[in-house]
Amino acid sequence: MLKILTVCGLGQGTSLILKMNVEQVLGDMGIQADVEHTDVSAASSMDADYIITSNELAESLQGHKAKVVIVNNYFDMDEINEALKDNIEAS
Repeated sequence: MLKILTVCGLGQGTSLILKMNVEQVLGDMGIQADVEHTDVSAASSMDADYIITSNELAESLQGHKAKVVIVNNYFDMDEINEALKDNIEAS
């Protein structure tokens, strides 16, 4: 199963909202994944297939083996949908 991290600065509110929205989009795509929300410093040492975060935080995650997917508006379902469709393949 895919492992996906949703990441914000503190790992609290916005990453949780992004996690719920990502789970909804993945469900619509028929993709099962283990989605976890966390902060940027914890994410750098966690194992994952994909990391979904903002453009600003993506720079801190360069060098991570996970593919980093950029979503700048964590509330915009269209942007999340497009980002996931462009970057995540069903396994």
